Amino acid sequence: MIRIKKKKQPEEINSSSMADIAFLLLIFFLVTTTISNDKGVPFLLPKPPEANTEDVDIKTRNIFKVLLNSNNQLLVEGEVLQVNELRAKTIEFIDNRGKRADLSESPAQAIVSFKTDRGTDFKTYLQVLDELKAAYQQLRAEYLGIDLEDYLKLDPTEAEDNALIASGLREFPPTLSEAEPTDFSK
Repeated sequence: MIRIKKKKQPEEINSSSMADIAFLLLIFFLVTTTISNDKGVPFLLPKPPEANTEDVDIKTRNIFKVLLNSNNQLLVEGEVLQVNELRAKTIEFIDNRGKRADLSESPAQAIVSFKTDRGTDFKTYLQVLDELKAAYQQLRAEYLGIDLEDYLKLDPTEAEDNALIASGLREFPPTLSEAEPTDFSK
């Protein structure tokens, strides 16, 4: 008798329910995954002007003009500056207290005017804005006799910290004016 050997068929895994399992896993991950919301840059927009506002006469010596063009070049009071030089120049202007005739009369009267070109790089725009705000923060910290890091750690919800913040704000009020961007090349 001749024996015929049968080829052994490879064993198969039953995959009929694999699609169901994949579908259930997909649903599970869709339901449990949280999608992060980008919040952007937090800005407090000014209130709309009242209908019957009066014009205020401001001396030109109390206005610190900062211009940023589409080539990301900084022009401060007619002088070309680098972004890293801006904070010191701003502090010098705000804290002049009438010593020099070409700088502000007092911190309360000093106005920092920041204007950009529509083609300005957003990263450079934020760097300049950060330097201008940091100048005010540094002045307040020095006024309170603490380091800038300690000033930034003050918690406005605590009464003692809130009193310090309010004292710094009274001495150096934040008068940063952001003008509507224009096209300087025209």
